[in-house]
Amino acid sequence: MTCLNLPGTYNCSCAVGYEGDGKKNGSGCSRIAVPNKLPLIIYISLGISIGISLLLIGGSSLYWGSKQRKIANLIEKLFQENGGSKEGNKNFNENNVLGKGGQGIVYKGVLPDNTIVAIKKPRVADQSQSQIEQFINEVIILSQVNHRNVVKLLGCCLETKVPFLVYEFITNGTLYDHIHTACQRASSITWENRLRIAAETLTALSYLHFAASTPIIHRDVKTANILLDDNYVAKVSDFGSSRLIAIDETQLSTLVQGTRGYLDLEYLQTGQLTEKSDVYSFGAVLVELLTGKKVISFSRPEAERNLSMYFILAMKEDRLLEIVDKQMMNDARVDKLKQVAILAKRCLEVKGDERPSMKEVAMELEGLRMTEKHPWVNDVTDSEETQHLLGDQFLDAYGGETSMSNSIVYDRMTNHDISPFNGGR
Repeated sequence: MTCLNLPGTYNCSCAVGYEGDGKKNGSGCSRIAVPNKLPLIIYISLGISIGISLLLIGGSSLYWGSKQRKIANLIEKLFQENGGSKEGNKNFNENNVLGKGGQGIVYKGVLPDNTIVAIKKPRVADQSQSQIEQFINEVIILSQVNHRNVVKLLGCCLETKVPFLVYEFITNGTLYDHIHTACQRASSITWENRLRIAAETLTALSYLHFAASTPIIHRDVKTANILLDDNYVAKVSDFGSSRLIAIDETQLSTLVQGTRGYLDLEYLQTGQLTEKSDVYSFGAVLVELLTGKKVISFSRPEAERNLSMYFILAMKEDRLLEIVDKQMMNDARVDKLKQVAILAKRCLEVKGDERPSMKEVAMELEGLRMTEKHPWVNDVTDSEETQHLLGDQFLDAYGGETSMSNSIVYDRMTNHDISPFNGGR
């Protein structure tokens, strides 16, 4: 308490939070019993917050539940309309499995007219909305693409709860298998074949980026998604995670998706998907073709586990020939190996802006193939003629005025015509 002397008496007052007359012979000072108002306010606030949260969660659950029911009802309707049978899965034989991936299992199948096809069947444990959307996305993408180096989608089967996708059957498996399996046939993956397969893959990817009616970013370029036919012609496959991108857009914000070892580091950090993301992935494919090594391997020393990083370090330390596939050393000239390695290194630049476009990579690689097949090109002294052979016409093929001779040469280089009216055929 605090007391003040007055003539003949004194007054006392209690400190804040206490009450009484403050005098020892009186009531003194005692702590004021403050009502528990603050916790009550907190409880009310928490109650309101929890209530709103529950309403939002409940509303979202109802919305998504309703949406999923609509999708399920639509699938059921299509399932019934198309004569679906719940016994339809019984004809899938494990002996006919061609490959397994994150989105499903691919089987070899035979149509009633004896046409052999490949059928992508979703995994039983993951017949979710996201998987349905991925399958539908692949149908949308491939329905807009017609290129000899892209696997053809023949149709889809709606006689099932989740649609099956039916593709042309590609006989010789994946490029990955031919590079890495113990039973690989060396004659099928010679240096010349590797360059050709890389060039064919590039023509397909360049087409997707620059000549398709709406630009397409593949998003999962890797040797396991490059199929080889009877003549070892490359066919780019697996468009489930691909994205259409508007012509006036330069990048697309998406959830990061891809395969470790091929995944663009800039895309991984920023979530911004661009056509240069495919360029990075193709750079990893080139390194794989050069070295014959897997892009990720935990059986290698730590510094060598990520092949692209190890490759860049080897290039920096001028040790390229130490990691090149021994068979390639026998098949190819050292200067050509180094030129392809330099191109691969440019594709693997950390910053997307510093990488070449897919069209530029295709032009450079085709130029290297041409000089290897026709050494006389190296002796051409007329720089304008050299540029005409290896440069302008490849670019002109994607737009601009071209002569008939230019179109013929481009067709030979890419095995694909592009019409200014329909975006490609």
